[in-house]
Amino acid sequence: MNEGWSGDDYLILFADSEISAVSEAYDIQALLPGYQIVGLRGWDDFIVRDANGDLFSVPTVPCIPKYLEPYELPSRMIELETDVRFAGKIKWYVKPILFGGDPSASENIQWVTRDVHARSVQWWNQLYRDLSMSRTH
Repeated sequence: MNEGWSGDDYLILFADSEISAVSEAYDIQALLPGYQIVGLRGWDDFIVRDANGDLFSVPTVPCIPKYLEPYELPSRMIELETDVRFAGKIKWYVKPILFGGDPSASENIQWVTRDVHARSVQWWNQLYRDLSMSRTH
């Protein structure tokens, strides 16, 4: 794993040997079939790769195909600026913005481990799918 600042983006990039396990932990196949997670961008977005090797950015919640946007990694990945304040932590909104959470409210921000982040992403995306399904029926 390589993490740090690249300009205004804080990136967490997973090593090739980690991608399968990370993708499984987030159950990305349930959210975006055919994609793998290669990193996080600014804590709020996944960096994913399709079967062709093309990269995209997509919100962690809702992690759905309509929000996929082409993404290009910075050319000098080795030069990520390490920031010990954030190493090993992921910013998480207790109540995601999509569900009315205030991104500037300190009580809505937690710093969590990747395991907690993965469980939270799965839970909120399931809620999003459940609510979306109930609106269509």
